[in-house]
Amino acid sequence: MQEPHNQEPIEEQKLPEMEDTLGIHHSGVSMENTEKAGGGVVIPDLEQQLREAEIRAAEHHDAWLRAKAETENIRKRAQTDVANTHKYAIDNFAAQLLAVMDSLDAALAVENSTIESLKDGVELTRKQLEAVFEKFNIYTINPQGEKFDPHQHEAMCTVESDMPPNTVTQVMQKGYMLHERIIRPAMVAVSKAKST
Repeated sequence: MQEPHNQEPIEEQKLPEMEDTLGIHHSGVSMENTEKAGGGVVIPDLEQQLREAEIRAAEHHDAWLRAKAETENIRKRAQTDVANTHKYAIDNFAAQLLAVMDSLDAALAVENSTIESLKDGVELTRKQLEAVFEKFNIYTINPQGEKFDPHQHEAMCTVESDMPPNTVTQVMQKGYMLHERIIRPAMVAVSKAKST
């Protein structure tokens, strides 16, 4: 007869390898919260764990609602800022033009003005306007005698000329650009070769 070898009771064996293999983790459960009863391990009160989980879920939901509300507020503020930027973009430019308007009003208010004084007043006012344009990077396109450029000029007609073909012979209306952007092309007459 074979002697049975000593076996430890199953409940006292530790099987860490089995727990790791099965992925069993007692998160949030410490050994102090467990009790031995009849040689087995008793898991802490499941209702208590559920209550704690519900509290954490409520806290996370509350934080999510606050973050959502804050995001919505930021979006609305950004929309308002963009709308105001578009609405008041020319605020500085408009303020500078007021001086030009004041000069025109002053010229018209003079009762016994001569043609010469009116002309002088218009020239001074034009210089004021040019200064405002320069301050805000508005440039004149006056291409008299230059090669026709369809990106900056609008050809109104072609005329026979001794000038090389595609040369601006006359500027009917000056163009303007803001920085590098054309805000109005120059209206021009363009040369063509004389017919023989």
